[in-house]
Amino acid sequence: MQSGNNTQIFLELINQHKGIIHKATKMYMNQLEDQEDLFQEIVGQLWKAYPTFKGNSKFSTWMYRVALNTAIVFFKKEHKKLDKISLDHEFDIADINDNSHEKEEKLAYLYKAVRELNPIEKALIFLYLEDLSHKEIAENLGISEINARVKLSRTKEKLQQIIKNNGYEF
Repeated sequence: MQSGNNTQIFLELINQHKGIIHKATKMYMNQLEDQEDLFQEIVGQLWKAYPTFKGNSKFSTWMYRVALNTAIVFFKKEHKKLDKISLDHEFDIADINDNSHEKEEKLAYLYKAVRELNPIEKALIFLYLEDLSHKEIAENLGISEINARVKLSRTKEKLQQIIKNNGYEF
């Protein structure tokens, strides 16, 4: 059972890092309602697992693992058909942090393109967009750093191909 102090700490940490959860939900779910359901599922899983968090890694690193694992399981359960969307071969997946309307629109299309990837590829792109190093990506996914590098490179190529094949243009 969680103590009141632990509950407050947990809520503060969730609030501080809720962007991680939002990004995971957008990558794995199409509809806003599904994203909200997944958000709640991730928070629930984080709460259940919180007593096991020992502080051997940063809270955000631990949170990535729980969020991604929960999203993958949730996605497999839901197994909804993904919408196809036209995307641009010029789309720069690393340049999405600008708050302009065009960048927000590109980000929305990126999430739709990412939904065409398999769950592991989605996790790779998610961690890449969070600016994690290859080493950190490898640790989060339980693979070697070299494997993370190769898989990430192939996944980025695949995502660019999806974008190119759909002919998205600005």
